[in-house]
Amino acid sequence: MDNTYFTIVTGRAGSGKSTALAAFEDSGHYCIDNMPVVFLPQFLNLPIDKTDIFNGLTFGMDVRDDSFVRDCAAVLDTLKRKGMKFRILFLEADENVLIRRFNQTRRKHPLSIGKSIQEAIQAEKAILAPIREKADQIIDTSTLNVHELKAIVRKIANQDSACAVMQAQVLSFGFKFGLPAHADLVMDVRFLENPYFVEALRPLSGEDEKIRSFVLNNANTGLFLQRYIDLLDILIPQYENEGKAYLTIAIGCTGGRHRSVVIARQIYDHLLASGRKAELTHRDIDKSLST
Repeated sequence: MDNTYFTIVTGRAGSGKSTALAAFEDSGHYCIDNMPVVFLPQFLNLPIDKTDIFNGLTFGMDVRDDSFVRDCAAVLDTLKRKGMKFRILFLEADENVLIRRFNQTRRKHPLSIGKSIQEAIQAEKAILAPIREKADQIIDTSTLNVHELKAIVRKIANQDSACAVMQAQVLSFGFKFGLPAHADLVMDVRFLENPYFVEALRPLSGEDEKIRSFVLNNANTGLFLQRYIDLLDILIPQYENEGKAYLTIAIGCTGGRHRSVVIARQIYDHLLASGRKAELTHRDIDKSLST
């Protein structure tokens, strides 16, 4: 399998490897944690056209696998001779920070059997020293929070694929059916003029041209849409920089059939025109005729 490119995320326990793997996964990578390094060649030889399924392969490996340090160099040298390309991302943190993290989470260190937390951390540092020397990139997470670490890792992961960007979902809904449970941003558009009160328009939905014209050919709608879209254009890059993988923008009117559908469609079209990945869902469009 020539030209296969993969990433190994490794480093010291408590340094944020699980967070880093989650960031790679959010960026479209297929991730496997704690796979023995000796199984790596067999996995890479599986007959899968990986380029059509995900943006990359990432493996979490560390001292939980007894063979990792012992066999890693030999396995990677063999893969390199076969033409496979890879990088090693090594995470670490200050000893006092690691001790504090283990005390806060009350998790056991992988090497803590018969050792104190401090002794286990020091032993792991010595064991991983040869791997650290071979690392392509080292990230010290001592002063990073989860969001900052995810943002750094996503930038690394996104170098592999131009399409690894935040996924936005635009959702129209009706307040009479409840707020969407997982919405990040909620906009209430019940202040807009309601086509429900025009008898000829009432049976139609916001996907019909007559409803779209009714809602959009209003000075208040135009002013609101421009201001709200400008706000989204400011917010979305900030969410991406924070490392957010998914953003749900919910637009609500009374029943989710008319006004919210029109506005959600406008926002969705704008996101696509801006080159962003977006999906559009009208949650309540067929549930009832709202008032």
